[in-house]
This record gives sequence, C-alpha cells and structure tokens, in this order.
Amino acid sequence: MFIEFVEEQILLFVALGVIIAMLIMSYFGDKLSGFQSVNAEEAVRLYNNGAWVLDVRSEAEYKTGYIGEAKNMTAAEVTNQIEQLKTHQSDDVLVYCQSGARSASVAKQLVKAGFTKVNNLSGGVMAWKNAGLPLNKPISKKKQKRDAK
Repeated sequence: MFIEFVEEQILLFVALGVIIAMLIMSYFGDKLSGFQSVNAEEAVRLYNNGAWVLDVRSEAEYKTGYIGEAKNMTAAEVTNQIEQLKTHQSDDVLVYCQSGARSASVAKQLVKAGFTKVNNLSGGVMAWKNAGLPLNKPISKKKQKRDAK
C-alpha cells in the first residue's frame, strides 16, 4: 500500500528528497567549508575582540564605506599575496564583500591556505547596513591637505 502510494506520487517524493538534501547541506555547509558564516551582530563582536578584517570588494566599492579598519584586497589580490597574509593565519579573520558571495569564496581559500579562524559576514555590507551599523569612509586627499595646514 505504501509502495503504491510512493509510485503514484514519485515526483512528490523526489521533491521531498531534494528539499531534505538541501536542508542538510545548508546545516552542515559551514562545517564542511571550514569557515563560519556570521551575522552582523557576531561580526561586531569579532571586530571588537580584535579580528583582522578583510574587505574583498573592488576599490570603488571600498571607497563607498568600509567596516572598521578593514584591509581592502580583491579576491585576485588575496590569491596572489596569500603567503604575505599568513601573518594572520592564527588570528580571528572577518572577511566580507557586498553580499557575502565573493567573501565566502575567499574564506574557503584562506582555510585551504591554513587559516584556522575564518569568518564570513553573511549578507556582506548590505547586511551590515541593514543592521544599522556604521561604515567608515576614506579621507579624501583634499581633506588630508586641508587638515595638514
């Protein structure tokens, strides 16, 4: 009787299996990737506790505002300079981008290079802004000259 029901509703059971698989991957994804996805509140805690902050957006995006004292490097620059970055290998690292996708890729790369405490800001700068948290802006050269007088 149950087997007949399954045969009649095969698409329903296939869809159910896909949903269950997606839920399992979602739950265990962070554990398998080697890095933690954190929300804005957890990112603030990491920053306040001295995490090294890495902004992997473009320079133009960075200039619109960045978190704390973030180091700005594109994903390609991280790849090319991974050996120099290893001074932060055992530090808490907070990586972010605009939405969290590019930074997740960089976070995986850092873990592969031996970094042990890598955290990705889920939702990126958009999540940070949505939480009402502040962004710093670079000081313009004009303002630097004016302040130097």
